[in-house]
Formats: sequence, structure tokens, C-alpha cells
Amino acid sequence: MTALPRQGDGFAGRADDVYESLIRAHQSLSDEESAALNARLVLILAHEVGDPEVLAQAIALARRSLRLDGAEPAQP
Repeated sequence: MTALPRQGDGFAGRADDVYESLIRAHQSLSDEESAALNARLVLILAHEVGDPEVLAQAIALARRSLRLDGAEPAQP
């Protein structure tokens, strides 16, 4: 069976707190520093997930959620 990214509330009702901590992490950073922080965070979290199939599904989900060529993003 192929593993899938979590679809429910993985933050136990604290998603706003998690979002706020991510925003705070970027405060006072330049665009370049912010991009570097995001890249490092992605690699750290990918290591924590540790399942290439789950990561592939998460990457696909993230790409589908982008607004490409002005179209509305697909719903995950």
C-alpha cells in the first residue's frame, strides 16, 4: 500500500500557532535568507518524514496547489 501525506489536522488544533511560528522565523530576513531558511526547513522535514513515497505525494500535492498560469489552484 502506498503511503499518503496526512490529510487531517496534524497539529491537534494548533495550526494557527504553527503558522505564526513559521511567519516569525522569517521576520527580519532578506528574501535570500528567507528562501535559504525554507530550503533548509524542507530538507529537515523531509528527513523526518523519511518515506520517499510520502515525500513524492507531498511534492505532487504542493505542485498541484500552485497557481500556475493564473488558474485557480487545485484543491488538495
